[in-house]
Amino acid sequence: MAMQAHEIETLIRATFPNAKITITDLAGDGNHYAAEVVDDSFRGQSRVAQQRAVYAALKGKMDGANGELHALALTTRAPA
Repeated sequence: MAMQAHEIETLIRATFPNAKITITDLAGDGNHYAAEVVDDSFRGQSRVAQQRAVYAALKGKMDGANGELHALALTTRAPA
């Protein structure tokens, strides 16, 4: 079953409560999303480390062929 944008945001917000999070349904099908996560905790981290932290926050929802979330284009950064 496909995930809703608010479900993705809720999972990310549990790990990054003060982040600015924007979720966009790219295809309108509930399977292909883009997420932008801006959080101060990313300061000094590589993009790979930032993105790993966000994927970890999704608690396996993208894992394997049976994952609830099919595709997520992820942008992460610390606030300017």
